[in-house]
Amino acid sequence: MALAEWFSTFCYNIRTQDGGTISSRYKNITRRLNNDYWNTSSDVAHGLYLGSYGRNTATQGFSDLDVLFELPFAVYQQYNNHIGNGQSSLLQAVKRSIEQTYPNTSIRGDGQVILIPFTDGITFEVLPAFVNTDNSYTYPDANNGGRWRVTNPKPEIAAIRARNTSSNGNLVPLCRMMRAWRKKWDVPISGLLIDTLAYQFIDTWAHKDKSYLYYDYMCRDFFHFLANQDSNKTYWTAPGSGQHVYATGLFQWKATRCYNIAREAIEHEMATPKREWSAKQKWREIFGTSFPD
Repeated sequence: MALAEWFSTFCYNIRTQDGGTISSRYKNITRRLNNDYWNTSSDVAHGLYLGSYGRNTATQGFSDLDVLFELPFAVYQQYNNHIGNGQSSLLQAVKRSIEQTYPNTSIRGDGQVILIPFTDGITFEVLPAFVNTDNSYTYPDANNGGRWRVTNPKPEIAAIRARNTSSNGNLVPLCRMMRAWRKKWDVPISGLLIDTLAYQFIDTWAHKDKSYLYYDYMCRDFFHFLANQDSNKTYWTAPGSGQHVYATGLFQWKATRCYNIAREAIEHEMATPKREWSAKQKWREIFGTSFPD
């Protein structure tokens, strides 16, 4: 198996494998809420995948799936004028609606979302929201007495999609491979920060127009990029939306370690004769058993 096939197989191994289950649940939830709030039986209108799944950067084994559901503005007016914690009351109302579809599931509100845990380990996190004139969304936060917050996910999704296209489809696989690294090395970095830094990196990477044959270089160079991020920096700016993406810990040291391991892997690949088994063991040291042996 040649180098390009190693990384092609690796990327295939870590992709999400829906099998229709996620889509079916999403449509069930959306249909229920559309029926109760919009008087329509549509199973797609007013819904939006958020998070890594919405950005298409999720990997096999993810546990939380974020979904936004847009509610009519009249509902915002109702709960904004509510006596007491209107945000909490709104979450409870949406929870009761979803319970009509999943009456035997332990659904609960959790500050800003409704959690729907399924037996296969995936929890849907439904965010009820109201669209603003600039296409951002206002959503409830029931914590500390209740307040409204704003999120703007569509520009993030669009920005990742556009840069993935302009980089020959290499941005999304990079984001996914780095999630495998995060899992293997227990790296304190959020998925959105991975996507943000990968988005920045690949824009000027010299080989962004290439494909799997250059993925060893891409991983090596991205680890170097991560390792050189300012360790005193507390936040970065998300693509598209410009929202602050905060650091959750220092990831630079583990990036440095894996930059050096990646260099060793490439040395094995380029040796005469090639030491392919040794190279693959180094990549597996970085990414885990999803990388072919």
